[in-house]
Amino acid sequence: MGSESPDMPSSNQSISDENERTPRILITAGPTHEPLDGVRYLANRSSGRLGLQLAGAATMHGAKTTLLLGPTPLEPIEHSLLEVERFQTTSDLEALLSRAWPDHDLLLMTAAVADYRPRHPLPEGKHQRTRDGLTLDLEATPDLLKGLAEVSRPDQIRVGWALEPKERLLERTRSKLESKRLQAIVGNPIDTLDAETIAPVVLVKEDEGDRRLALPSSAPMTKTAFAAWLIEQCLELCRAVESGPAK
Repeated sequence: MGSESPDMPSSNQSISDENERTPRILITAGPTHEPLDGVRYLANRSSGRLGLQLAGAATMHGAKTTLLLGPTPLEPIEHSLLEVERFQTTSDLEALLSRAWPDHDLLLMTAAVADYRPRHPLPEGKHQRTRDGLTLDLEATPDLLKGLAEVSRPDQIRVGWALEPKERLLERTRSKLESKRLQAIVGNPIDTLDAETIAPVVLVKEDEGDRRLALPSSAPMTKTAFAAWLIEQCLELCRAVESGPAK
């Protein structure tokens, strides 16, 4: 039996305007697995589904797309415009981003990167069970998205993600837009993590403050529909950056 695949386009056809330069898009998706020992790891519940759907939508617009995909049973579509590289840990993803980002115009950072990892993992074997229990010594992982602000070109656009409680979603999403120096951010309520639909907040950075984008529907959207809409919004951002400020 093959791996589960998300519901997204599988055709090599695209809907891009041949007279426009289509940005090169970099997408990260899925969780990280931070090893505790040779058997166990720390992880999260991210499936990577939205990132895979974004990759499918990007190729439908004729965009050359690189997908950095974490450990997930989902499989991306096969498309002539899509290149896929896999990662396991935060360090793996950090190395891939360092290599790939200079060659891209737009980053969609949907990957659920661990906030903490074991400071001294056992490279082989496993921790043996004892009656005394086990205390983990964890260290913070680097903030990969914030770090890219230091090496990004002025014409590159970075879009982040925030998974937050619904009652503080707007506040915390806005805070991360500023602290990570992003051009845009998507805020997701925690309760949509395993859901088929999504009711996000999307903020775009402006010269003074930010602007909340109006979603095409007041009702929760399927993740497939949201991915298609978001790619269109991001391509508009890219075109605005390319054309420069209004005279």
